[in-house]
Amino acid sequence: MEERLQKILARANYGARRKCEALIVDGRVTVNGQVATLGQKADPGSDEIRVDGKVLHLDALVYIILHKPKNILSDGADADSGTPTARDLISAPGHLYPVGRLDLRSEGLLLMTNDGDLANLLTHPRYEHSKEYHVTVEGQPDSETLETWRQGVMLDGQRTAPAEVVVLERAPKQTLLKVVLREGRKRQIRKVAASLGFPVRQLIRTRIGPIELGNLRAGDWRYLRSGEVKLLLEIKAQRPKRKRPPQNWRRRRRS
Repeated sequence: MEERLQKILARANYGARRKCEALIVDGRVTVNGQVATLGQKADPGSDEIRVDGKVLHLDALVYIILHKPKNILSDGADADSGTPTARDLISAPGHLYPVGRLDLRSEGLLLMTNDGDLANLLTHPRYEHSKEYHVTVEGQPDSETLETWRQGVMLDGQRTAPAEVVVLERAPKQTLLKVVLREGRKRQIRKVAASLGFPVRQLIRTRIGPIELGNLRAGDWRYLRSGEVKLLLEIKAQRPKRKRPPQNWRRRRRS
C-alpha cells in the first residue's frame, strides 16, 4: 500500500516527520533510482527506497501493552543516569516509544509501539480518544466538587475539557474515582484534584482508546492480541482528514 514518503521514513526511524521531509527536500531520498519529491508516495513493499544510497528497511509494526509501575519513567528521552525506563522492562527488540506518558509516581497502562501514526492518533487532542484512570484522592469530594471537575477547571490559564468523573468507592479518609479524559495535559489529573482540595494518593491508567489494562500485573508486558491490534488498525482507517483552509485564506487575513 502506498504511503507518503515522510511517513515511511519516520517508521524506519529516520526521525520526526519534519526531519524526514528535510531529507526529501535535500534530495537524499530516491525511489526506484529517481530522486524523490516532497509529497510523493511509495509502496515500501514493492518500491526500492534509498536514503543516502542505503536501501531502506522497515521493521514490522509492533504493539505492546505494559503495566508501568511507579518510579519508572515512561520515555527514555527524560531519563537521567540510573533512572529505569519503561523500555528497560521490555525484552522485545527494536525501537519502541510510548503512546502518551505517565509521570514517575503514576502507574498503569502504557502502549509501546514503533507505529508513529497510531501514537499520534491516540495522543493528539484533535482526535479525542478517551483515556480512563482509577484515581484515589484524599478525603471525600462532594457532588458539587465532582460536578465542577466534570464541567472543567481553570488550569494554567486555560479551562480543561469536560471529563467523566464517577465515584467507585468511598472510605473514611479517601475516595476512589474513575476519571475519563479526552485530552492529556501534563499531570492534569493531579493538578485538578489538588486545585479542588483533594490531592491524589494513587493514579492508575486502566484504558487507552479501546485497549484495556485488564489483570496485567505491575511490571509485566505482552504483545497485543490480534483482536486488539485490529481495533487499533480500525482507528487508523477511520482517521478524519484535516480540513484545508480556502486557497485565499491568506488574502482574507490581510484584509
